[in-house]
Order: sequence, then structure tokens, then C-alpha cells
Amino acid sequence: MKMKSNKIDRRVKYTRMVIKESLINLLEKKDISQITIKEICENADVNRSTFYSHYTDQYDLLRKIEDEFLDNIKDYLSELEQKNKNEVNPVLLAEKIFDYIKANAKLCKLLLSERGGLNFQKRVMTLVYDTIINELTDNSKITKEDAEYVYSFTITGCVGIVQKWLNDDMKKSARYMAEMVIKLTLGVINLLKR
Repeated sequence: MKMKSNKIDRRVKYTRMVIKESLINLLEKKDISQITIKEICENADVNRSTFYSHYTDQYDLLRKIEDEFLDNIKDYLSELEQKNKNEVNPVLLAEKIFDYIKANAKLCKLLLSERGGLNFQKRVMTLVYDTIINELTDNSKITKEDAEYVYSFTITGCVGIVQKWLNDDMKKSARYMAEMVIKLTLGVINLLKR
């Protein structure tokens, strides 16, 4: 009996995977508003009823892809924080995030592009940067209000840096990018401490 249940789980996972890949491939060519359920199904080689048993529409599918991506980053960050409970090195943390982005470059490039939308960009950077900004501001003497300005400025800047890095085919190493982001953030913090 259990074997049958595992087969169904594998089939469901496979179906969801091909539907997601279908949307991602279509997003490389056009905006979500121009993508039809019919195209997604044809590309994934599934019928419409199968699609609708998992998703309400193409926007729901995109949201679920975004949520899954964010959950994976959260898990990744939690794992890193567990390993380094005593000391979180902001550069190492940022480097690991750049490694994760590089490993998922195709999806990241799409989700962080104009096709992914500004809301998703902010969600990613807020999630990623919460840990880093806390580390950077804990030992500095800037006010919480100033820290929030640094945070907003840095999140927007990080989105731009990641987009440029992805568009440049990630020529610079994850370590180089991490050091750049942390140096820029520390530079802003140091300017405010004067």
C-alpha cells in the first residue's frame, strides 16, 4: 500500500516540476500576462484539468514558484545560522547567498527581472538581508531609524547588483560579490556614524 502512495507522490512532484519548468521557459520569451494556460499545458505535456488540479491560473503558479524559491532561501539561511551559531560572518553569509543565486541562475534571472516584478525582488532581498543588516548594525552606533534607511537603500542596491551580476553571466566570484555588498553597506553605515 505504501508503495502506491510513493508512486503518486513521485508523479505529483514530477507533474508540478514539468508545469513549473514550462512556465519558466515561457517567461524567458514573454510576460506572464501574455502566457496562456494552454501554452503551459502544451509545453509541459499535461492536460488542462491536471494543471487546474494544482494551480488556479498562471499567476498562482508563478506565486508558488516564488514562494518555493523564498522557502528554499529561508531553509538555506537557517542551516547556515545553525552551523555558525556563535558567530555569523556577514561576508560568508552573503557569499553563500550568491552561491545559491548562481546555482539557480536561470530562475533567479527571471524572477529578479522586470517579468518577476518589484514585489518579489523586495521579498527576496528583505529575506536575505534581514540577517546581514542585523549583524552589521548590532555593533555600530547608528540609530534604529538610520539603520532602517540603510536597510532600504541597501536592499534596493542589492537587487541592482544581483541583476547586473546575473546579466553579466556571473563573471565575478560569489566571494567577490559578497565582499562588495558588505563593503558598500559598511561604507554607508560608517558615513552615518560621523
